[in-house]
Amino acid sequence: MLKKLTPNLMVEDVERTLAFYRETLGFQVVTTLPEAAPFDFAIVRRDGVELMFQSRTSLSENVPTLTGSPIGASQTFYIEVTGIRELYEQLRDKVEIVVDFHTTFYGTQEFYFRDLNGYILSFSEPTAPPA
Repeated sequence: MLKKLTPNLMVEDVERTLAFYRETLGFQVVTTLPEAAPFDFAIVRRDGVELMFQSRTSLSENVPTLTGSPIGASQTFYIEVTGIRELYEQLRDKVEIVVDFHTTFYGTQEFYFRDLNGYILSFSEPTAPPA
């Protein structure tokens, strides 16, 4: 039985990443390793969304096949939200919007932005109940 998915994202600077996710996106820090900076690893959470961030050095030691891998990714993190228009208004001047606010053919309103590490996050809210 699968219970939960928590992406572990490679980053160059865990402290800068935490600052962005706290100050810009409203996430709370759940844990850091070590407990004081400089950090090798951290977990953040906002509502039902949890992300892990691990320094390139630390993650490459844990999973050697990742040594030399680029940071950023070819996938998006699709996050369902409520109050998307308000979130868009709060964030649009603070983040790099890569797909502007729009309504999709499949019944959602969405926008996509890039975080400071190059990861793409999509915020989405259904506009109508699912059929």
